[in-house]
Amino acid sequence: MRMPAFSGRRRARGVAMITAMLIAALAAIVAANLAWDNALDVRRTTMMLNRDQAMQVALGAESWVASILRDDLADSTTDHLGELWATQLPGLPIEGGEVFGVVEDLQGRFNVNNLVDDSGQIDEPSLEQFRRLVATLGLDPRIAGIMADWIDADLDASFPDGAEDSIYTGFFPPYRTANLPLSSASELAALEGMDKASFDLLSPHIVALPGRTAINVNTATAAVLQSLSENMSAAEVEGLVAERQSAGFASVEDAFTTLVEPEVLNTLAETTSYFQLRVVVRIDTVRITLYSVLQRGAQGNVTPILRSFGTG
Repeated sequence: MRMPAFSGRRRARGVAMITAMLIAALAAIVAANLAWDNALDVRRTTMMLNRDQAMQVALGAESWVASILRDDLADSTTDHLGELWATQLPGLPIEGGEVFGVVEDLQGRFNVNNLVDDSGQIDEPSLEQFRRLVATLGLDPRIAGIMADWIDADLDASFPDGAEDSIYTGFFPPYRTANLPLSSASELAALEGMDKASFDLLSPHIVALPGRTAINVNTATAAVLQSLSENMSAAEVEGLVAERQSAGFASVEDAFTTLVEPEVLNTLAETTSYFQLRVVVRIDTVRITLYSVLQRGAQGNVTPILRSFGTG
């Protein structure tokens, strides 16, 4: 039996309509994907441009701080917390965001590389001071000996608190001691027995600087000041902090002669060679943080010796 001609034409029109709808749907999907990919590319490019701009702003802030430190050395014979460099940089507007930061005197902390001498052997007076610092903060006193063993040149565990490769190779994953001066105090997080709470409490008072450095008592933390002598009380430290508040100590010798031993007095200073800049730049949704360790030479030349970028 033959189908009517108009039924065949109706079926053909239905197939054509479905085909057209499918083609239109596919075209819409392709167009949507292209638009989405284009939006992502634009956003990615914008983010990269903003990040590059933020990094250049941060480096510009570093150069600005370097000029402040150069001028400070020309104008002053001491470094203290009342100077311009020690003032926190307020938020300054830039195109699409802001920049702010702070400069810290790193010689106001205990330099962990002081724990060893030039030959890589443990320096006992510095080790005793570090023990006092750890005790002042209420931490496990074993940390001091373990830290000294981490950077001394030999592989012999010190008695009674040392820890060498025989301890760390038993960890999972295993690792070995550095047996070298540190480039960053963050390495202390790898010490045997060091937990996050202890590290967070200790880290504001320590630093890893090249070679042996003196402590600038004009900027030292209260805990570092108290570590200078086992006979120094918390009340005496409070008095010292109050005395230096506006312009540093009038005379370091007068302030400390009766409080510390003569050999300790020789390790104290009023000036600083190492500073850390922390500058934060925000542009749109991009936020970067530059940590820069600046070394200031005797002639005022300022050189970045360590840089790291983060997002915090």
